[in-house]
Amino acid sequence: MLEVSHVTTRYGAITALHDASLVVREGELVAIVGPNGAGKTTLLNTVAGLLRPATGSILFDGYDITDAEPARLVRKGLALVPEHRRLFKDLTVEENLRLAGCTATGHDRRQRLEEAAELFPVLRAKWTTSAGYLSGGEAQQLAVARALMSNPRLLLLDEPTLGLAPTMVDIVFDLLTRLRDQGRTMLVVEQNATRVLRLADRAYLFRSGRVVTSGTGAQLAADTELFDTFIGTDGIGSATKGTAP
Repeated sequence: MLEVSHVTTRYGAITALHDASLVVREGELVAIVGPNGAGKTTLLNTVAGLLRPATGSILFDGYDITDAEPARLVRKGLALVPEHRRLFKDLTVEENLRLAGCTATGHDRRQRLEEAAELFPVLRAKWTTSAGYLSGGEAQQLAVARALMSNPRLLLLDEPTLGLAPTMVDIVFDLLTRLRDQGRTMLVVEQNATRVLRLADRAYLFRSGRVVTSGTGAQLAADTELFDTFIGTDGIGSATKGTAP
């Protein structure tokens, strides 16, 4: 479904992503792990059209989207749940969702609202609450629900458990599990490497803007030397120690 080939992305004179390549197949949950500053968010933003690659190509469902505008990508079936969620805080839960469903017809939008309320019971209870008054866990669920309103074929999630309490982390991982079991195709950047590797079909390890290695989630999790060298020593391992298993 997604093929990133030799992509390099820069911020001015700074190269944040070096010759990165990866593949996401339909129905997979693919994880991207690595230390802070490894280029993970840059990769997602490049795929989503928020950044333009300096070199390389990106194919989505066989179509070249290397230079596509973000709005066009949403209509083609790609959605991003950004880091720090970026909700419209002055709008209610329902208004955030309705706005995100702007590409759908009236009937489809109503159906997707109903599906969101069913998938996220906590949001149903907060339907008329402004997004700015939600807890971190509730806000993260709204961010995912908002992305699902466009009925994406590929869902990009950037640090979905960032800053959440352990109980909320459990809820988010339960949500990811349910979406995976429904057959959703997902590319997930996640600092909680231990848990996301358990869930992932395949994974890529990034460091300094480059792909260090890839394999199944189980393979990367089982390689303790690799894990300690490229993740644990950069604080990611310690960041996962306080998280419920």
